[in-house]
Formats: sequence, structure tokens, C-alpha cells
Amino acid sequence: MNVSGEVKKMEKIKLVEASAEYADQAEQFRREIIGHDPDDGNRFAGCMSLEEVNSAEDWIKMCQLRRSESTCKEAGADVPSHTYFAIRESDNRLVGVIDLRHHIDHPILGTWGGHCGYSVRPSERGKGYGKEMLRLNIQNAKNMGIDRLLVTCYPDNKASEKVILANGGVYEKTIIVDGTKINRYWI
Repeated sequence: MNVSGEVKKMEKIKLVEASAEYADQAEQFRREIIGHDPDDGNRFAGCMSLEEVNSAEDWIKMCQLRRSESTCKEAGADVPSHTYFAIRESDNRLVGVIDLRHHIDHPILGTWGGHCGYSVRPSERGKGYGKEMLRLNIQNAKNMGIDRLLVTCYPDNKASEKVILANGGVYEKTIIVDGTKINRYWI
């Protein structure tokens, strides 16, 4: 179900790399998440630092720096990654954001961060976009030579768990990080 409680059908989406073309929509996405999920500390999963920057344009520049091993540290990342916008094809609307880390050879990422995180715009939730975003990102991973993805979620995040399981996620175990339980899945 979406924010209003009604179930709607997902329309076709595509993943495109974060770019200035979608800066205004990224800012709208940011404001919508802040307004809808003000107390959710994980509200910007897959959107590393989006809530901390001055503008969506600055954030998109950071996303571009994170693509390369040689420049990712300038953007505050230890591991290179690609950030993708999920764009609904019928109206070119940004419905979500998902990232893909090139590897998880890092203490945090290899333990609980995983290969990707994702956020669906609150007004677009409950339509299947999260499931499709992860499916498309699995294809991106394969194209990069990543054969297995570690994807994690909090045990009480049933929507994310459904997305992971629908994409073939296999539960490995629950770990505790700083007193918080996190479920690990492999795809």
C-alpha cells in the first residue's frame, strides 16, 4: 500500500545514473522523505549524504565522485559506488533511489552495510517499485562482475524484507551492531 493506504499498480521504470537532469526531482524526493519520515534514522538508505548537503546539485556531484576508486574519498566514501535514480517511464518521475557499491571489502559494508541500499519516494510506496529497483540493480551488479549481493535490513522493516526475498534473497543470519539487530541476505 502507498501512503494513502490504497494499493496501486507499478508502472515500468528504468534506472539511470544520478545526473543533474533530475536535480529538481531529487530535491523534491528529499523534501518528501524528510516530511514523511522525520524520525526514521534510515530514511535515506541508498542516498548517502542526501540529507546533509545544501542542494541536490551538490549531492549529485558527490554521487559522480563516488563512482571511481580514485575520487570516492573526496565524497566521503571508502568504496566506490554508483547511485541510480528509478525513473517511471510514463511521466519521467523519480520514484526512488538505489545505490550499488562496487565491492564490500570494508569492515562496515562487509558486516552490515552490504552492496546496496534503496529508498522509495513515500507517495510511490506500495506499488512494487522497490522490488523492481532491486531487480534492475542486480542486473547492474552482474554487468559489473558482481556475482553475489549482500543486502541487509532491520528485522522490523517488512517492506524491505519482502523486496529482498522477492528478488531471491536468502536469509543468512541476524547480527547485532551497536545494540541494533540487522538481517543479512545474499542474492
